[in-house]
Amino acid sequence: MGKRHGSALMRAYLVLLFSFFYLPIVVLMVYSFNESKSRSNFTGFTLKWYESLFNNDMILSALGLSLALALISAVIATVVGTMAAIGISGMGRKSRLIINNVSYIPVVNPEIITGVSLMLLFVAWSGAAAWWNQNAPAFLRFFPEDVIGFPSLLIAHISFCLPYVIFNVAPKLRQMDVRLYEAALDLGCNHRQAFFKVVLPELAPAIFSAFLISLTYSIDDFIISYFTCGTLQTLPIAIYSMTRKKVSPEINALSTIMFLVILAIILISNLADSRRARYKAAKKEEV
Repeated sequence: MGKRHGSALMRAYLVLLFSFFYLPIVVLMVYSFNESKSRSNFTGFTLKWYESLFNNDMILSALGLSLALALISAVIATVVGTMAAIGISGMGRKSRLIINNVSYIPVVNPEIITGVSLMLLFVAWSGAAAWWNQNAPAFLRFFPEDVIGFPSLLIAHISFCLPYVIFNVAPKLRQMDVRLYEAALDLGCNHRQAFFKVVLPELAPAIFSAFLISLTYSIDDFIISYFTCGTLQTLPIAIYSMTRKKVSPEINALSTIMFLVILAIILISNLADSRRARYKAAKKEEV
């Protein structure tokens, strides 16, 4: 009897928890098909907000900037972060502890402090570059002065994505059996071949997961982007500027599309991981 009640309470708790997480998204998706702009009454089914979305240059421009920025910053952060994780794993215990603690700072640091500090850094760079280009010999005047805009956004997004990549790849490196790498060297591989044929395939799930996290955080970021964007508008900044008046139902349509795309990516990723696990298990049984 007690077990039955406990099981029922657990199911009720899970239903409440997932309802809390996903019910707002369901409401948003439903109202993306609402014929009127009302956020309280559903007056009829329509696709006009989706049609209007693809004719809204401001939203599409902000979306294009966010996607390009997220893709470029996620790729760079994933490559650099993976190399950093491999380098950190080869350090001594004390050095590794220090670097890991320093790498945690951007994660725990309030975003508004990170955003303001990066903005001041880019302003200081612009001033220093302008002074250098005015006073240095002509052949040394190569420092860019106007970095506030896409360059500052890109550097900012790479900087806050890097720790997440490092802390996602590092545990996989610790789990990996170093003897696999040594066996590859014994069997005739050079260091480069052993890395790409043995180490990289083992790290691939963690690297892909780190890439998705970086991509998501970059698309979602508002505070750091707000301080480093200059005159550009990413999608979160564009949505914020719209809330001063009223959020257009086109945003509901865009959010629905983005949610479904991200959900599809997650499902495909999980399906690929499960197939990979089954394949490895089958290989072990054959051996």
